Amino acid sequence: MQNIGEKKHLLTAISELPQMTQDRMSALHELGIYRVSNLLKHLPTRYETHHGGMTIEAAKTILGDRDSSPELVTIETTIIKVSPGWRRGRKSKLEVAVEDETGRMHINWFNQPWVARALHPDMRIRIHGSLTMHKGVLQMNNPRWEEIDDEEPTATIEGDLRPVYRANEHISSSVIAKLISDVLDDALPEIDDHLTDEMLRELEMPKLADAYAMCHKPEEEAHAKEGRRRIAYDELLLLQLGVMMKRHHRRDTMHAPKLEWNNEIKKRIEARIPYTLTNSQQQVIEEIANDIMTSIPMNRLLQGDVGSGKTVVALHAMLMAVTCGAQAAMMAPTELLAEQHFQTISNLLKGSKVKTALLTSSLSGKDRKKLISKISEGDIDIVVGTHALLTDDVVFSNIAIAITDEQHRFGVQQRALLRNKSDDKHSIPHTLVMTATPIPRTLSLTIFGDLDVSTINGMPPGRSPITTRLVQPAQSNKVYQFMLELIHKGQQGYVVVPLVEETESGLKSAIAHAESLRTGFLQGATVGVVHGRMKSEEREKTMQEFREGQLDVLVATTVIEVGVDISNATMMIIEHADRFGLAQLHQLRGRVGRGTLPGVCALIASPTTEDALLRLETIVETTDGFRIAERDLEIRGPGELFGAKQSGIAPFKVARLPRDFKLLRLARRNAVKWIKQDPTLQHSPLLKSRLMHAHGEALGLGDVA
Repeated sequence: MQNIGEKKHLLTAISELPQMTQDRMSALHELGIYRVSNLLKHLPTRYETHHGGMTIEAAKTILGDRDSSPELVTIETTIIKVSPGWRRGRKSKLEVAVEDETGRMHINWFNQPWVARALHPDMRIRIHGSLTMHKGVLQMNNPRWEEIDDEEPTATIEGDLRPVYRANEHISSSVIAKLISDVLDDALPEIDDHLTDEMLRELEMPKLADAYAMCHKPEEEAHAKEGRRRIAYDELLLLQLGVMMKRHHRRDTMHAPKLEWNNEIKKRIEARIPYTLTNSQQQVIEEIANDIMTSIPMNRLLQGDVGSGKTVVALHAMLMAVTCGAQAAMMAPTELLAEQHFQTISNLLKGSKVKTALLTSSLSGKDRKKLISKISEGDIDIVVGTHALLTDDVVFSNIAIAITDEQHRFGVQQRALLRNKSDDKHSIPHTLVMTATPIPRTLSLTIFGDLDVSTINGMPPGRSPITTRLVQPAQSNKVYQFMLELIHKGQQGYVVVPLVEETESGLKSAIAHAESLRTGFLQGATVGVVHGRMKSEEREKTMQEFREGQLDVLVATTVIEVGVDISNATMMIIEHADRFGLAQLHQLRGRVGRGTLPGVCALIASPTTEDALLRLETIVETTDGFRIAERDLEIRGPGELFGAKQSGIAPFKVARLPRDFKLLRLARRNAVKWIKQDPTLQHSPLLKSRLMHAHGEALGLGDVA
């Protein structure tokens, strides 16, 4: 909540608040709370109907003859006994007996072992939760609790609702509620609104200060929802404004080389491709061509499922630049993928005059300087590389198209950092972003909102379906026996494991598991190993041996997740499959079934969490990458799918997708209008300040604004 002008209360450090101890301050810092403004932005996660100050006997009366009660109660008790119940792996139970002057009851905590370390007999605690009756004994399961501090009264809320805040081991929700209650009245008047009264009337939303009041002190649940909706809208609006500002700047201030596209060029490029493209591929090529025939910089997302033929479409785009005397570059997130792309492109261009080169961090010394000099002089037409392409010393002579593979692994700012020697700071290449992890519709308007989207539907002819099975570890021998049978038929396979080397985790590692297979399940087969810590020459040598059929099986980590294309590899076994993400499993599975023979994927796992089971059930049920992307969003939420760590975009604190998708679309429509009228927000200084604070660095808005 960055504000203009003096904000005496909002900017107060929490260390200056009354009754603030060092332990509480450290606990609040863990929650990202340093100032009063952070406290106000720490909204309740839910609200509870509150019956306070109740005795155990009175609680029994509320429960009556029913087995359970939807009402939540608060009881002050004294612990008389702490008994660890059972423990099985990660699952545990703690049983605690408590009493007050009217009776006794039992409390059970499941899968919260840290609670046992905090509780002891004679300790006075306040418990808050729902009641149940078990064998005539009053119980609570997994209640919220806090030690009673006789010096500090509990915070109650006028009316029936009590806010519940995200807390941690060292500070309770009710202490946070008390802190917020103490500062709220003084801090609220200092909150300036970046939306005008007229806008708020049109949106039918409250002022920002009122929205925070509604969230922290709701008179009824509808008020809390109204307040949350306004704050969620603000979060979505700020991101949309940033994305639209970036898009407007790209289209109105920047320019890219205007390239030619005609039937002659099309025929020359098609002559290099040894197979017929699908209608969907041809349509996407035309969409790209229409973009690059103008000087408005293309910023297009090319999405298609695993194996749908994105690389050959990307090659078309690069050759469009080369035929017009310009350069092109393709960036991949890993060396292995860069090497694979380079090999594919080199094979397709064999015998042509197009000069290609590979630039990764493995290339150093004189060889690197020599290649960089050739790029700078325009002697290289197409450069394939990793992040090594983004270093300051790599400058192109005349780059027209930059392609980024696997967008979610690159920061948003890295999309168009490739540059030419010219002094024209407004010149950038056309940009094509490829992803084999389709963007769910509900996320497509977020950080990807400045991209035009092209989609390759379906698969190239000749691709075989993949059968996926979930197998318990005890049945591993049957899975490897089936792989051995395929090897005897002349086919090849992959075995994927989560680790490179052995640890105490009990998870299989590439090096040890490969050795185990050579002397065990796959005795007689030739088994190679590939992982991310290998030197690129050694890794490429092993990959080449696998391509040529000298190796029957490749044991690998997720370095083979994308880009590896070997048509004779028909089976994949993924060990500890519950340890991999849904998109990762789909990508890995896409390495088989790339030829005319059917593909098989065996997931060896014994999932222990609900999320892991949902992931594995989904991957067994469908091979549709678009359905998998939507399911991944449902399971994990948008935070991780944003690629927040890679992109630097802060995940939403209040807005939730897909729940708030309508609100997102409203924010986008309004952001488009706003930026059209005021491209740099110079007439809305407070809004601009808040935008720059939230997303300025992550979206690279410094030059734009």
